[in-house]
Amino acid sequence: MMVIVAVYFLGLMAVGAWASRKVKTSEDYILAGRNLGFWVFTILIVACICSGMTILGTSGLGYVTGWPTIWEQVFVPLSAAVCILLFGTKLHAVGRERGYFTVQDYFADRFYSKNGIRGLSAVTGILVSLIYMVGQYVAISMVLSWLFGISYHTALIISALIVTAYVIMGGLYAVAWNNLIQGLMLIIGVIIVAPAVIHAAGGLAHINVVLAGIDPHFVQPWFPDWYPGATGPYAGYAFATPLFLVSFFFLLSFGLASAPHVINNVFAARDSKYFKWAPLAAFSIYVVVMYLIKISGFAGRVMASQGQISLPTGVSNPQDYAFVLGAEYAFPSIISVFIGVIVLAAVMSTTDRLMLTIGTYFGWDIYKRFLRPDARDSTVTFVSRAAVATAALLTLIMAWSNPPALLAWLIWMGIGLMLACYVAPLFAGLYWRRATREGAIFSMSLGLVGAGFAGYWHQFVHPLPVHFSLYGFIVSILGIVIVSLLTSKPSDQVLDETMTGLYIRRK
Repeated sequence: MMVIVAVYFLGLMAVGAWASRKVKTSEDYILAGRNLGFWVFTILIVACICSGMTILGTSGLGYVTGWPTIWEQVFVPLSAAVCILLFGTKLHAVGRERGYFTVQDYFADRFYSKNGIRGLSAVTGILVSLIYMVGQYVAISMVLSWLFGISYHTALIISALIVTAYVIMGGLYAVAWNNLIQGLMLIIGVIIVAPAVIHAAGGLAHINVVLAGIDPHFVQPWFPDWYPGATGPYAGYAFATPLFLVSFFFLLSFGLASAPHVINNVFAARDSKYFKWAPLAAFSIYVVVMYLIKISGFAGRVMASQGQISLPTGVSNPQDYAFVLGAEYAFPSIISVFIGVIVLAAVMSTTDRLMLTIGTYFGWDIYKRFLRPDARDSTVTFVSRAAVATAALLTLIMAWSNPPALLAWLIWMGIGLMLACYVAPLFAGLYWRRATREGAIFSMSLGLVGAGFAGYWHQFVHPLPVHFSLYGFIVSILGIVIVSLLTSKPSDQVLDETMTGLYIRRK
């Protein structure tokens, strides 16, 4: 077991060392020289979205809720297609023409705001990425604890050191190629492992019979507004009801699509032709993986009820171990080590990109643009690397305490802030020629405040019927529409240079 995982980690480090030799400029470090091929680019998008939520959180949620949350398995893969098609096609074209490194470069140009929108969006992106990364560290540590029987904190330190090392060395070159390897491991591994887990539980028909016996609502497409016999809504509040699923759609399909660690990859593609077929390829691959993992969570619930597996005790999130324990039961012990590596691949493929995003936003958008405009290229790269190390330390401290009861909830918190802050100004900036600088700044600010207030209200005052981020998203939309209509229209030169208009690709 030690040898297999050590070889895997050494392989990641070797790719980082190889990639470091290709890093000559900050463009190489941040965007891999804008030279990613079709499959490296497509799998990079999928792997950045495919996180701890995909393997551990998704199966854990399936264990707890059954079929009513199956909509997640369409919405999350859809985010990859939305990112590449609706956002990426234009951003890639204008970014290559005007030399953008980050989406903040686009915001600064489109909303003719050298500092305001850039600073606000960069700080927001760093905050969101830090929250999101905590969930990834929790997931990595869970897997290492399961594989080696070591403490959660020891596993946390190991994971932080490994990921930080190869990201600092190789930048996006290292992240992209490692994610290609890890993405292929995940796809092939899930296609092999998940059917075996489902079969070990008795097959899909038997799984549905057992789930219905546990709770008849587990085999329905959604939950009722009120759970029979309970004093309050299902699971403590109205979760996975038709109304909640509307917010779920926006949260996952658009919130993830605009996530900083996902959307910045569109600037690194080598050819604009990739944006024709990459959306379909990314969606098709990911939807198969997601469905198999969620149904494996159902299988884990059945296996636990039949005494085939026992969830761990002494942890606050035992449901999130459903996939790995089911796989351990279905396969001999030596194979389960490879399964652990597959899970590690899924989680680390997002963690490394989050780290690089935080480093990029600090080095390029804050240090270079605000603190040292005359900084040399090598200095920007050094500062970005230092920010990666600092982010790793901060998130390690944040993840040090016990993880939340369900890993998916922590990750959804980060996605919710992305939805509330980024989607409205990004979408309006790309497609609405009336969107103004003042509207974008108000939109992002109101979205952050609105989501924060709604999240506090839900957590400490009274549960809400939809995901808290929907309120911030609605406020964000109202902010950009109303304020833009009340302020002066942008110049046609700005709009034409940033390719703004009701089209996806300029003919």
